[in-house]
Amino acid sequence: MTPPPQRQLLRRSISASLALAIAAFGTAAAVVLSSAPTAAAAGVPAPSPLAVPGRGATVPFKEQEAEYAATNGTLIGPNRLYGTLPSEASGRQAVTLDAVGEYVEFTLTAPANAMSFRYSLPDNAAGSGRDASIDVTVNGASPKAVPVTSKYGWYYGGYPFNNNPGDTNPHHFYDEARTMFGSTLAAGTKVRLQVSSTAASPSFTIDLADFEQVAAPIAKPSGALDVVADFGADPTGSADSTAKIQAAVDAGKAQGKEVYIPQGTFQVRDHIVVDQVTLRGAGPWYSVLTGRDPSNRSKAVGVYGKYAAQGGSRNVTLKDFAIIGDIREREDNDQVNAIGGALSDSTVDNVWMQHTKCGAWMDGPMDNFTIKNSRILDQTADGVNFHYGVTNSTVTNTFVRNTGDDGLAMWAENVPNVKNKFTFNTVILPILANNIVTYGGKDITISDNVMSDTITNGGGLHIANRYPGVNSGQGTAVSGTTTAARNTLIRTGNNDYNWQFGVGAIWFSGLNEPINATVNISDTEVLDSSYAAIHLIEGATNGLHFDNIRIDGAGTYALQIQSPGTATFNNVVATHIAQSNPIHNCVGSGFRITRGTGNSGWYADPPACTGTWPAPVWTNGGVPGGGSGPTDPPTDPPTDPTDPPTDPPAETGNLAQGRTVTDSGHADVYSASRAVDGDANSYWESTNHAFPQTITVDLGAAKAVKRLVLKLPPAAAWSTRTQTLSVSGSTDNNTFNSLKASAGYTFDPSSGNRATVTLPGTSARYLRLTFTGNTGWPAAQLSELEAYTS
Repeated sequence: MTPPPQRQLLRRSISASLALAIAAFGTAAAVVLSSAPTAAAAGVPAPSPLAVPGRGATVPFKEQEAEYAATNGTLIGPNRLYGTLPSEASGRQAVTLDAVGEYVEFTLTAPANAMSFRYSLPDNAAGSGRDASIDVTVNGASPKAVPVTSKYGWYYGGYPFNNNPGDTNPHHFYDEARTMFGSTLAAGTKVRLQVSSTAASPSFTIDLADFEQVAAPIAKPSGALDVVADFGADPTGSADSTAKIQAAVDAGKAQGKEVYIPQGTFQVRDHIVVDQVTLRGAGPWYSVLTGRDPSNRSKAVGVYGKYAAQGGSRNVTLKDFAIIGDIREREDNDQVNAIGGALSDSTVDNVWMQHTKCGAWMDGPMDNFTIKNSRILDQTADGVNFHYGVTNSTVTNTFVRNTGDDGLAMWAENVPNVKNKFTFNTVILPILANNIVTYGGKDITISDNVMSDTITNGGGLHIANRYPGVNSGQGTAVSGTTTAARNTLIRTGNNDYNWQFGVGAIWFSGLNEPINATVNISDTEVLDSSYAAIHLIEGATNGLHFDNIRIDGAGTYALQIQSPGTATFNNVVATHIAQSNPIHNCVGSGFRITRGTGNSGWYADPPACTGTWPAPVWTNGGVPGGGSGPTDPPTDPPTDPTDPPTDPPAETGNLAQGRTVTDSGHADVYSASRAVDGDANSYWESTNHAFPQTITVDLGAAKAVKRLVLKLPPAAAWSTRTQTLSVSGSTDNNTFNSLKASAGYTFDPSSGNRATVTLPGTSARYLRLTFTGNTGWPAAQLSELEAYTS
């Protein structure tokens, strides 16, 4: 993405930053809103996926969010609108630093000798990324410059995406960096990320930081082969060590010895193929495999079993090292994953996987494979995919963040997946698709996980007969008993830009054929869902059983029913559902509900069937507007209402935020979507020197709008200006009628840099602003176009 031009009048701009963060858990029984410390950023308190006791991965980090830390930067968010920086940040909030001296300062809550942080830099004009550095200071001492880059972020265009900013649709903004302090810092130490120069990057967005006490390097096991001392691999990373490490692995198999990777960074330009061997390092902070073939980009670092067609591999252990690749694009035909092939009776333990296409794409048939205690970060595609006949295999106690596709997936293409398990994992921010999914599969278990912050085209938990090769004829469809127990979902589900409506936090699809199985969803929390909490679509889904489910906060409905099916509900309690009628169901009696005891808040007869989709209400904590957080279900839940309201609530709030918007043209990266993203610091700028210019917002349905609030960024760097504009409306986006004649509106930073336009309340779905002048710049400019019915 092209960085914002450096103009005196237009200093404030959006950029992206992402930091890796993981924290240890407490012992309470339910998710609560942690109180944010006093901070200049004043972020909105939001439930954390790292504060769910007894669920998700147990990891050795203490996490701190930038929006709650001390800072003189600019808070962005909360916002879940796809394509905006806050939408991809943890908790949908972050802090942007865009001037020398701006910082985010964290105070350690426990001793630490290492730090990882999520950040983002703007892309460059070519889409190839930029390199920069940010200073890390400890208690104000001499700074250490830590390299940061945008080379592993910023994808454009349609699936499977590319690196061409001209194709628009920018996303996948964030990355992670890590550094060690050289000594253990005590609790109470202040660690600051601070901008020392904007020459290499005009801005740095900080999402969060994770602080860790990393253990000393693990010594070489007695009798192990050493890839450096015994085989001459280069720990400096200067020379290609692929052949030498492969020779060590082959010798380890032949001699029945472990193979040890000592401290160092090793250049590996192709797969290391393992079979009947243990490959272990000094720890993922110390032993790093990295690299890519300089001429054949389809070859890159990876540790692979033999492919199933070659007989597969077995009895392999991979442990205590990192695979940090150099994959900057998505090419689905390239085998450039951290771990791959077929690995039966094998274990991956405490391996850090970053900057590869997938963390682990496992092509079966294969059996009894485990990934545990690992971290999978910043992938261009899936975190893990059990593909093509993977059986009796597990991913457990693993942390996954910022994947380019499904976080954890099972895909039974043509060959059955049977008795696989995803347990005690934390899966955050899949940039596309789902946090956790099984496409087909028999007797699958997905339990004790935490899923949060879905971005687009997916939900938190998905169970489906979708994708090629999933069907009952081959035995690959959903069958037997699928168990999803004791999961917590936070801010999951989001808009599908193909369907143009929301996907639920927990959703089911019978696209290839109906699901006819036993699917048990139990003892689960569904918190602050972006759209519906539970969603059925395509084909039919039969055999659903919901028991002991707590739904607290849904942006639209408790249930969104778009396909037939059958389901039982017991002790399902829903609160803070945005729509007054909590069920949207246009298939009528095709979806059969059996209600047991203890239900409340989610049932309506008749349900809603409006033909239109309401704009979601995003809550960051259960109550619209970021009010009080989710609470435990009542001991004696009220009974279902006998006469639930069926009319939608009176519309309040900004009707334009997050809606589809178009323009007659825009300058550089300042696209129309910035005018409805809810962030007053980003802005739309029309094509320069080309008046008249228009911006048109689709409200989704005809609305009687009586007031527009037009905003420019509030920063004092903006001078006072007057923009001349008129407003027209349309019901069909073809014929527009005047709603407000052309007039000049003054935007003054000293009074909020905003203007109000009163309208007659004429019903219109499409609102168009036509600009003919701007005294401050030769183009139309808006940071927010807000529409209200009162």
